[in-house]
Amino acid sequence: MEDVLDVYKRPYDARYPVVCFDELSKQLIGESRKPLPMEPGKTKRYDYEYVRNGTTNVFLFFEPLRGWRRASARDSKKRQDWAEEIKRLVDIDYPDAEKIVLVEDNLNTHRLASLYVTFPPEEARRLASKLELHYTPKHGSWLNMAETELSILSRQAFGDRMENKEYLVRQMNAWVQRRNDAKGSVNWRFTTKDARIKLRKLYPSIHVT
Repeated sequence: MEDVLDVYKRPYDARYPVVCFDELSKQLIGESRKPLPMEPGKTKRYDYEYVRNGTTNVFLFFEPLRGWRRASARDSKKRQDWAEEIKRLVDIDYPDAEKIVLVEDNLNTHRLASLYVTFPPEEARRLASKLELHYTPKHGSWLNMAETELSILSRQAFGDRMENKEYLVRQMNAWVQRRNDAKGSVNWRFTTKDARIKLRKLYPSIHVT
């Protein structure tokens, strides 16, 4: 935990950007009946029955100090999906960075080994050398600012039923554009000092005899 909190204290450096990454699984739901439109004094009404159209997985990268984020939708969240998103992060999003400081949860697909599963060894090594990985602790995903950003995305862009992936992507991209234009960020105030006070029960106790 303190490792991630120390990362958040680093000053902005374009050569070593601090980027947070997280995923969200979104169920695609279609209407069994056409919703009734809004009327004076009445909100839009949906039938309680719906049609399941599968799921899609949203991958989100967020650089809080720059107020920038990128989101994409994939049909799965396998090792190869993470690796391909990392390649885009390195080669397209941050081609001039010396090293990308990446904060993410400790899901088993979020490992450098996934790069070697997906790409030839030389390419995997090139991408790995551009990353400095920092993992949130187990049950500590709330330390990841990208999780906060995904929560905002869900509330502001995914409020309606999403019938298909195409509609979800349109809503998501429009939200990303608005947030990036506004340079929306997170005012992170939780520090290592706070953790040692408020979460002291999680620290090991040393008894000297």
